[in-house]
Amino acid sequence: MKRLLCTGGGTAGHVVPTLPVMEAFLADGVRVDFIGSGSDLERSLVAPLGVPFHAISAGKLRRYVSLENVIDAFRVLVGMVQALILLGRLRPDVVFSKGGFVSFPVVFAAWCWRVPVVAHESDLSPGLANRLALPFVKSLCVSFPVTNPARFSGELVYTGTPVRPALLAGDAARGRALLEAPEGKPVIVVTGGSLGAERINSVVREALEALTDRAVIAHVCGPGRTVALEVEGYHQFEYVRESWGDLLAAADLVVSRSGANTLYELLCLHKPNLLIPLSRRASRGDQIENAAWSESEGYSRVLAEEDLDAVSLVRAVDEILADLPAASERIAGFSAPDSVALIVDAVRRAAA
Repeated sequence: MKRLLCTGGGTAGHVVPTLPVMEAFLADGVRVDFIGSGSDLERSLVAPLGVPFHAISAGKLRRYVSLENVIDAFRVLVGMVQALILLGRLRPDVVFSKGGFVSFPVVFAAWCWRVPVVAHESDLSPGLANRLALPFVKSLCVSFPVTNPARFSGELVYTGTPVRPALLAGDAARGRALLEAPEGKPVIVVTGGSLGAERINSVVREALEALTDRAVIAHVCGPGRTVALEVEGYHQFEYVRESWGDLLAAADLVVSRSGANTLYELLCLHKPNLLIPLSRRASRGDQIENAAWSESEGYSRVLAEEDLDAVSLVRAVDEILADLPAASERIAGFSAPDSVALIVDAVRRAAA
């Protein structure tokens, strides 16, 4: 195997888990290329690896009637042509797809060129892009052992999700120092993912007096979503990269959406968590499925977005903090597979 092509994009969640996989192949002398949508976020995440970044046209795949679907359908067609040309020029031995709306044209082009595809699905059930791509996929790696897509005839491999080594090497003392957290006071990290979550942001600020009375709050708000607000024990961040592992290591409790990658990171780090999944009005329900599974396993506490307000948030936080030793013990029972090694093995088998 001489050349690997990776693809995925739309959010950090479709790029970040790919980075350790690319690093593993680069260390083995394999040439690696990446195809994304060309967003600044995607480029900035891939850039440190020195991997060639190729951008193609991408359109969002919606499940509802919208005029934008017509425009985006054209973008997808353009992306398919661009992907066909790119793969014809790059001639990879295998494609690894992390999903997201940019991935489907690449997977289809790989099928046209008879290049084997290994895909990875982070959620409990495949997203639309991966569902459309499944007929062209040789092997599907999944994060949850219960995931088993209907009518998929290829190889199904339970791998978990790759987690950045820097995240696992987070230092709690550095995280607490960054927040100037007094000794003995808990730390709560609140995050809505790489793009933030306005609903959670607003409710956290409504409940700020009660929350800062109980803990030091590290609030990751999303790009452009911090506000002019100075409260002792409250720290806002647009997005955290280098210090993210330290903040999570310092966290006694994490309040988060239940995107699959974020949830999997919390499980690997054995962090007690309160999940607030996106409602079905704003998503296909994948976060609700992820959260329900984690709660059923005893790893998480779930607060439905429809029930979210300052009172319910503080009540849920109080209940988890009061039960923190037991919550920590339950989530410590989660055992993660060696995701990178398993995915690398699946990719090599597909290329053989």
